[in-house]
Amino acid sequence: MSRVCQLTGTRANNGMSVSHSHIRTKKLQQANLQQRRLWWEEENKWINIRVTTRALKTIQKKGLGKYAKSLGVDLNKL
Repeated sequence: MSRVCQLTGTRANNGMSVSHSHIRTKKLQQANLQQRRLWWEEENKWINIRVTTRALKTIQKKGLGKYAKSLGVDLNKL
């Protein structure tokens, strides 16, 4: 399974590690993904989904159905 948020599509970011002597090496900054079982109110069922913690905060605020609709994601296909 790839490390991609199933709602937002967030994936790893390229960055640099900078040492004390300012030697720079490449590194990957992975998204903070969590496997969650979320309740989908409109369909009255549970959905297992891999989402970022940022998306979880937005889901708590807006609700799963509204947030997925605003992103154009079909939850039935997940």
